[in-house]
Amino acid sequence: MGIIKVINAVHEYFRRNQNGDVVEEVCALDDVSLEIEEGEFISILGHNGSGKSTFAKHLNALLTPQEGVIYVNKMDTREEKNIFPIRENAGMVFQNPDNQIIGTIVEEDVGFGPENIGVPTKEIWERVEKSLKAVGMEFYREASPNKLSGGQKQRVAIAGVVAMRPKCIILDEPTAMLDPKGRKEVIKTIRELNEKEKITIILITHNMEEVVYSHRVFVMNHGKIIMNGTPREIFSRVEELKEAGLTIPVATEIAFELRKKGIPLSTSIITREELVEAICQLS
Repeated sequence: MGIIKVINAVHEYFRRNQNGDVVEEVCALDDVSLEIEEGEFISILGHNGSGKSTFAKHLNALLTPQEGVIYVNKMDTREEKNIFPIRENAGMVFQNPDNQIIGTIVEEDVGFGPENIGVPTKEIWERVEKSLKAVGMEFYREASPNKLSGGQKQRVAIAGVVAMRPKCIILDEPTAMLDPKGRKEVIKTIRELNEKEKITIILITHNMEEVVYSHRVFVMNHGKIIMNGTPREIFSRVEELKEAGLTIPVATEIAFELRKKGIPLSTSIITREELVEAICQLS
């Protein structure tokens, strides 16, 4: 069994009017099944309302399926006794780092989680140092989070999760509130955590550019997984992605339009460098 195993998961929301009557039923997860192996870098793509954020909350036991079952490191998320062990195994990073950072000094914030689960003081500071180094923030350990940029704050939030020593980190739209520089910093950080620390990464996003380095990509729409494969396999299905309300990476979009005009370019182009190289080879 992989570190994450989802079997026929269903989760429905009910919208009510002022009288409390149900006016709409929304199926946020509709018979979702997938398995994620330890050490993988997985991306979940989907437009707003596709069900991807609801799915993320299930992987940390913030929500539990109304039908089906979800296992995190072989633990059933529906069993109350498993909630805290699951959250130790699967850390969560949200959109807004200000909602996760509570310390007045960076190193205190990163050490907060380990302290709350009873890690000895000496080990806490060892974890703080290692976690800050892992995200490239070791020189800011005595800084106030209020003085940091958005990208730096998000890296501190990630360090706080890393200090808990999770096997898996789920990032729910972690770059949504960041500028381009901040986005690059965060994506570089999570790639390095996956490659160097071997932490399983599950990135929830609607930004196609961020999933290029994933091992596998799942695309969600109306609560269902409608596509899965490597980034190149997914990006070759341009028209289907557009139908699912997703914006195509610039290089992939240009290659797609050029192919429509009869120019023989590969369907697997996903970066600007690949596009330039492919066009140069035509001459």
